[in-house]
Amino acid sequence: MVTKKPKVVIIGAGMAGLTAANKLYTTAGSKELLELCVVEGGNRIGGRIKTSEVFGSRIEMGATWIHGIGGSPVYKIAQEINSLDSDKPWECMDELLDEPLTIAEGGYELNASLVEPISNLFKNMMDFAQGKAIEDGVCSEFVESYRSSNGCIRNGGLENLSVGSFLRKGLDAYWGSMKGQEESQGFDNWTRKSLEGRIFAMLENTQRTYTSAGDLQTLDFNAESEYRMFPGKEITIAKGYSTIVEYLASVLPASVIQLGRKVTQIEWQSDDHQSLDIDENGDVTKPVKLHFNDGSIMYADHVIVTVSLGVLKQGIDDNSGMFSPPLPRFKTEAISRLGFGVVNKLFLQLSPNRDEDGTDSMRFPYLQMVFHQSGSKLRHPRIPWWMRRTASLFPIYGTSNVLLSWFAGKEALELESLGDEEITDGFSTMISNLLENSKHLSKSHDLCSGHAESCIKFDKVLKSQWGSDPLFLGSYSYVAVGSSGDDLDTMAEPLPKRSNNSFNSKGSPPLQILFAGEATHRTHYSTTHGAYFSGLREANRLLKHYFFSDI
Repeated sequence: MVTKKPKVVIIGAGMAGLTAANKLYTTAGSKELLELCVVEGGNRIGGRIKTSEVFGSRIEMGATWIHGIGGSPVYKIAQEINSLDSDKPWECMDELLDEPLTIAEGGYELNASLVEPISNLFKNMMDFAQGKAIEDGVCSEFVESYRSSNGCIRNGGLENLSVGSFLRKGLDAYWGSMKGQEESQGFDNWTRKSLEGRIFAMLENTQRTYTSAGDLQTLDFNAESEYRMFPGKEITIAKGYSTIVEYLASVLPASVIQLGRKVTQIEWQSDDHQSLDIDENGDVTKPVKLHFNDGSIMYADHVIVTVSLGVLKQGIDDNSGMFSPPLPRFKTEAISRLGFGVVNKLFLQLSPNRDEDGTDSMRFPYLQMVFHQSGSKLRHPRIPWWMRRTASLFPIYGTSNVLLSWFAGKEALELESLGDEEITDGFSTMISNLLENSKHLSKSHDLCSGHAESCIKFDKVLKSQWGSDPLFLGSYSYVAVGSSGDDLDTMAEPLPKRSNNSFNSKGSPPLQILFAGEATHRTHYSTTHGAYFSGLREANRLLKHYFFSDI
């Protein structure tokens, strides 16, 4: 009698899925005892990791940074496979060491004496939100005052406090500490206070891209301190982030990964809903039945679901029947409460600007952009709304003529719907307005001589579109107001839910559906290393189930 191997199907060939597959396949003895399959709805591996080679350089359309090199498994892999050095230029290869040039709408260059106090205030406020010690006097005084008047800030003392609200209260406290000082004029219609407020808004917009929260008023304050960063500098990967997932997949036989296999429904056997299938021999089939968009089916003993939180949200919101029976309430409530945002990158290739000797004189600054607030009559009418919460525009490395800008929230979604001409027209107008009066149109940053708008030209445009991609429906997760780190733990719980991995009294098989992905890691959500850790976690869960020890 031939005993069938338990079959493990992993849905999604991104970082989490490929890490789990790599671990299961390479662990001693497991490949002889387990049947493994990875099904991917798209036509490539990598998920939200996607390296491209365009404009003569290597760029990242998705995951970009190793967030701290001290202890990062991604950094360790990159070192082992020699991906940290390259002969070809790559995005942020010089780590953007140039000092930023901060320009306010109307073309007014802001000096460090105005920008740095606000930047320091913002940094200290975020440090406190993230549980770090702060030394700034004004910020410390505000925190102590806020704590005494509102009770303990953390540990449930202020439920539903958002990071956005906390930051704005800190700015108000800063202004309060400046009372009695003469309100100085900034430039023309800009007062010093209005400039400070919009510099603060610019920093908030950068934070939006870090967290994927389209509005920081929706980002939970209490959970912020649970998020963990690795120590050390943040770097990009010279040979591309895709080399990491390619390495993880390289150990797998070609037949294990099946591309173009989009799962439309997952049937499983809950304790209350059992409808076991019988095969042609009269035997009970495996407990999980997967339906694909081509009408085919596949049976499994265990399924590791690594789809994005955005796809899970759609699966419980539109009655699509993604899970049958539907996921239990504890799981759907966690999915609903957690946040999942959209962050997109836009690359613009500037047309060369030649000197008389034929050399390319173009050198674009690292530009930070300060815009008038919504509703202001002073706003330039031709700078479109979708650009006004974009914080920066800069070369992908110091001498590159390819510029990069990050978008978050509704502006990121709007960007996805725009044509190239509409995008380049908007940026040409914006650059003209910001840099026309700046000394950085002089020879040191020769964009052109004369009127900027007439000579800012773009050859190519490339943008990511994570929000509209049906395989992702967004970029990465965050802990929203009303949710907590507990929801991230709940995301990681396998189904059926029980205190151990044994059969229950009704005979429902254990560990039918397991969950991995960045949105299932309490302290490293939103990161590739969080996805990596989650893939290891679920692989080890199955290995422990079959081999009775963590491997």
